[in-house]
This record gives sequence, C-alpha cells and structure tokens, in this order.
Amino acid sequence: MRIVIGEDSALFREGLVLLLRDAGHEVVAAVGDALALVGAVESEAPDLAIVDIRMPPGNEDDGARAAARIRRDHPAVAVVLLSQHVETRHTLDLMASGGFGYLLKDRVLDVDDFLDALRRVAGGGSALDPEVVAALVARRGTDPLSPLSAREREVLGLMAEGRTNAGIARRLWLTDRTVETHVRNILGKLGIAGSDDDHRRVLAVLAHLRATT
Repeated sequence: MRIVIGEDSALFREGLVLLLRDAGHEVVAAVGDALALVGAVESEAPDLAIVDIRMPPGNEDDGARAAARIRRDHPAVAVVLLSQHVETRHTLDLMASGGFGYLLKDRVLDVDDFLDALRRVAGGGSALDPEVVAALVARRGTDPLSPLSAREREVLGLMAEGRTNAGIARRLWLTDRTVETHVRNILGKLGIAGSDDDHRRVLAVLAHLRATT
C-alpha cells in the first residue's frame, strides 16, 4: 500500500513511518502541514492518506479540511483521520463516501488493530473509533438507540468500527449466527434497511445518526 502521512509532530510522524514500513507498506511522503499534505497527495497519488486533524498553518481543523479537499479532488484516495481528542464536526460528511476512518491516536499503540483498520479503509471500507461513535450518539437530545439492548449497542459500536460479523463474533466471544441475529435485530429496531455488506451497514448506522442529529 502506498501511503502519505500528514502529521505535525515530528516524533509521532516518524514513528508512523517506521511502523508502516515495518508492516510492508510504502510511505511515499510524510509532511508536517496541511498544504504540503494536499501537494503530496496530488504528486504521489497514494492509496491512503493518514491525516492529523489539527495541523499547521492554522493549527485548528486544517487537517480535516485538507482531508475533505482530498476526498473531493481525489476520490480514489482513502483517508484516515487521527486525533488526540474526539472531534466530530467533519466526520459524517467524510464518512458518507466510504474509504474513510477516524481513529484516536492512542489506537496506534494497538498495532494489529491499527494496521487492520488501515487495510479496511484502503479497501473501501470504514473504521470509526468507539469513542467517536459514542460522541456521535451523545450529540442528540433524545437517544434513538434506546430500543437496543446493551449487547445490541455493543454490536452496533463494533459495526460502526467497520467490523465484519466474524470479527464481531471473535471480539465478543459469540457465534457468527448469534451476531447475525443481533445485526438483523438492530437494523429492524432502528428502521434501517440492512445489508450483510460491512461498509453498507456502517453507512446505514451513520445515515441514522445524521437523520437524528
């Protein structure tokens, strides 16, 4: 996989470069500001861009806005946003097109999960940090997820991370059939026409969140 990194912390940026190269990926550019990131994507045409939300020159949401420009001008480039804290302002719009992930930087420490999330996103899927999902749900005055049981909420959170039924089953120590039942019940209770396709399930969840935000 050919990857461009946009991260203003030199230490964290170089750590990502080493991690990704050790995993067999090609880091074609690693830059420290949003303008350089957009330029690197334009010149290198990577498979994936890893983008810090807060970057120079403004040190606010420059990275997220650069990510939106990348998705607009280079829709084939998958994007993973990284952030120290949960910031949901740009998440729904970026997520709607697929090939998008939003992870907290702490997740990088779980190397296997982090690399798995990158693979899912680069393949056209989605990956949302569980804390991001929780923040999206918490934004609403009423809780549209109230019909769901505690276990169904767990399954929904893993669906929103981009997990397959098999992946959810392994994480929760359930059978595949049990997970299939939970997914069917979740989509039915939320009034969402479902699909077994992992990415389309994530979009269904986010469409519901968008409609009730």
